[in-house]
Amino acid sequence: MQPLTDDEYARYMLAEGKRFQDSFEIIALFKRAFEAYSNLKSERTAAYCRFQMAREYFSVCEFHNAKEIFDKIANLYRQEGWILSLWEILGYLRECTREISCVKDFIEYSLEMAALPITSNAFDPSSKDYGPAGPASLSQRAKIHKEAFGVVNGESELSLKEDNSGYKVNSHLPLYLEIDLVSPLRVVLLALVAFHEQTVKPGVSSLITFSLRSRLPINIEIDQLEVQFNQSECNFIIENGQKSNASTIPCCLSGRRVETAPALVLATNKWMRLTYEITSGQTGKLECTYIIARMGPQFSICCRAESPASMTDLPLWKFEDQVETIPLKDPSLAFSGQKAIQVEEPEPQVDLSLCSCGPALVGENYILPVKVASKGHAVYSGELKINLVDTRGSDLLSPREVEPFSADNLHVELMDIYWDGLDDHSDSRSDKIQKIQPSFGLISVPSLVEGESWSCKLKIMWNRPKPIMLYVSLSYYPHNDEPSLQKAHVHKSLEIEGKIAFTISPRFMMPFRKDPLLLSKLKAAYDPEHIPLALNESNMLIVSAKNCSEVPLRLLSISIELRGNNDTCIVHPHHEEFTEPIIHVPGEEFKKVFTVIPKVNNSQLNMGMVCLRWQRDSRPPDEVHSWATVSQVTKLKLPDVNVELPPLLVSLEFPPHAILGNPFVFYVKVHNQTELLQEIKFTLADSQSFVSSGPHSDTIYILPRSAHVLRYMLVPLCSGSQQLPRVSVTSVRYSAGFQPSAVSSVIFVYPAKPTFKVNEKKERQ
Repeated sequence: MQPLTDDEYARYMLAEGKRFQDSFEIIALFKRAFEAYSNLKSERTAAYCRFQMAREYFSVCEFHNAKEIFDKIANLYRQEGWILSLWEILGYLRECTREISCVKDFIEYSLEMAALPITSNAFDPSSKDYGPAGPASLSQRAKIHKEAFGVVNGESELSLKEDNSGYKVNSHLPLYLEIDLVSPLRVVLLALVAFHEQTVKPGVSSLITFSLRSRLPINIEIDQLEVQFNQSECNFIIENGQKSNASTIPCCLSGRRVETAPALVLATNKWMRLTYEITSGQTGKLECTYIIARMGPQFSICCRAESPASMTDLPLWKFEDQVETIPLKDPSLAFSGQKAIQVEEPEPQVDLSLCSCGPALVGENYILPVKVASKGHAVYSGELKINLVDTRGSDLLSPREVEPFSADNLHVELMDIYWDGLDDHSDSRSDKIQKIQPSFGLISVPSLVEGESWSCKLKIMWNRPKPIMLYVSLSYYPHNDEPSLQKAHVHKSLEIEGKIAFTISPRFMMPFRKDPLLLSKLKAAYDPEHIPLALNESNMLIVSAKNCSEVPLRLLSISIELRGNNDTCIVHPHHEEFTEPIIHVPGEEFKKVFTVIPKVNNSQLNMGMVCLRWQRDSRPPDEVHSWATVSQVTKLKLPDVNVELPPLLVSLEFPPHAILGNPFVFYVKVHNQTELLQEIKFTLADSQSFVSSGPHSDTIYILPRSAHVLRYMLVPLCSGSQQLPRVSVTSVRYSAGFQPSAVSSVIFVYPAKPTFKVNEKKERQ
C-alpha cells in the first residue's frame, strides 16, 4: 500500500463524479483547483480548470453562471491569441446567449467568431471535441456570418430556448452595436479618419478621408454611413447610390447634408476609402468622433473614429500571413493623419489699441485708454476682457506688512472701467455686461458700423511697485444676422512697470547747539530703532524725498499727520502748501525741516505719518494725459520715538561768525533739570585754531533746577570753518560722560570784517 498523490486523488474523484453523474461535485473540485492555481499565479492552468467548470455548468443548464465564466476566460484567450480555444469559448457563449434570450450578445459573439483569423480546417475532422460551434474552418465562419446577418436583416428568426419562442429583428426591435477602441469587435469593422491638413481657416473647406475595413469572411453592403463630429453642424450622411435612400434616413436626421457614394461595399480584408470636403464655421478643434454604419432600417454599428497615425494593431490578426495594405493612398498621410483639425480664428478687421502712458507710479490712479476702431468689420455683441497678470508668475495678491491679511491687500488692482456716454438712456448700464474684479474686467462694447470707433479708460491702482502684463481681448460677431457663426477675436498685451514715485526718509536731530544726556542710550538693552528725544526741547525732523521715477513731478504740499491727541507733541509747520508747485526732476532730492517738541514723557510715542502731495508734470495737459493733473498722496509712517526728560543739558552760545584776531566770548551752560544736586566734571581741550582763556578742567556742583555757566574768551588764529575747543562733561551720579557734537561747535572765521549789503525796501505811497 502506498499513499495517493494529489494528482491521483483528483483524477480518481473526477472519474467517480463522472461515473455517478455528480456535476456539482465535479464543479467543486474544479473550483478548488482553480483557486489553488490562482494562488500559485498559474493563470493559464487556472483558466483551463475554470473552463472545465464552465462546461459543467453548461451541461447542467446553468447558462448564466456558465456565460459569466466563459466571458472571463475569453478575455484571457484574446490577450494570449489562442484562436482555437477562443473559437470554442465563443461557441459556448453563443449557445448561452441563445438559451437566456440575449439577442444582442448573440450577434456580437457571432460576428466576432466570423471575423477570427481562421482560413482552413484547424480541427482534426476525426475529433468531436470542438464545442457547439462546430469545427473551426472558413466554411464554418461563413455559415455563422450568414446566420448572424440573416437575423439582423430580418430574413430569419432566432429561436430562443428560454421561453421557447423566436426573435426577429424589425423596425420595432432594432439592433444597435457600439465598437470602441478596446472592443474585440474592431475586427468586424474598423473606421479610420484623416484630415488632409492640420489647420484651416473658418469657412474654408478641407478634405477628409474615411477608411473602413472588415475581417468578416463575406462582403457586406452598407446602406448608409453617418459621420459625426464634435461640432454637430458638420455632421453629414453618405448614401449608397445603388439603394434607395427614402427608407434608410431616420426622421431625426432630416435636414442633414447628404452625400451619395457609387457603392458602399466592404470586401474582406480590403480598405474602402471615401474622400469628402468638410467646412467649419467655428474656431477651435474639429474632431470626427463616430461613424455609424446602417445596414437596413433596423441594424446599425457605431464605430469610434480612430486616427491612422495612432491606430493600434488587431491582436488576433497581427501575425497572420497576409498582405497588409495602408489605409490611405497617400503614405505620408497614412502615417501622420489625424482625425482632428484646428480651425483658426477668423481674421479680425478691427483695430484694438492700448495707449501707453509710460510707467505707473505707486499711489496714483493710472488711467490707460483703450480704443476699438472698425476698419472692415462691423461689431455686434462685442465683449472686452481685461486681465492683469504678474510678469514673474506670482499672484497679484500679497499681504501687507502692517495691516492684517485680507482680500483687499493687493499689489495691483483694477479699480474701474469707464467711457463716454456711460449714462446714456439708449445704452443703459443694466443692459450691458460689466464685471469688475481686482485682476479681471469684462464689459460690453456697443455695436459699431464700419468706420466707427469706441474707447474706454481703465483705472488701475498700484499699491506696491510691481511689473504686470495687461492683456486685453476683444470678441465680437462680424455680422448681426448670423449669430451662429464663431466670434472674431483680437488680442493685445502691454507690459506696465509700476514704480515708486518717491522714497521718503526721515531723520531726527537733537536741538540746535543743545546736547542732552539721554539715559536710555546708556542702557544695555538700547534699541536703535526707537529714537530718543528730549522732552520739551525743539528737536528737528528732516524729511528727504527723492524722485525715483522717470518723469518730472510737481510737489504741491507736505504735512505731518499726528495720531491720537495732538497735545502729546507739537510739530511746526504742521502743514505747508507750496505757493508755487516745486518741479522735481528724476533723481532730485527735496528736503524739509520740521520742529518737533514732545510734551509727554512716553516710552513709545507714535509720531504719525508724513504726507507728500504731488502730481505728474504735464505741460500742457492734453486729452489723453489729462488724468496726470490729478494730485496723488504718498504717505510714510514715521518711526516711534522714546521721549524722556534728560537730567543734564549742555548748551553752547557763541556768535554766528568771528573775525581773525578779534576775541569773542564762548559760553557753555550746563543745566540741571533734576531735583538733586549734581556733581559735574568738565574739561576743555586745546585747539590750534584758537587762543583760549578760562577754566580748562574742574569739578562743579549744580543746584537742582538751575544752570552753571562756563565763560571762555577765544581769539581766532585761522580763517575759514573752524572747530571750537571741545568741551567734555561727566556726571558723577550717573557715571556718564558726553560732549556736544562736532557739528554744533563749528564757527566761520572771516579774515577781515565783512561788509554786508542790505536791500532797502522803497515804500510806495
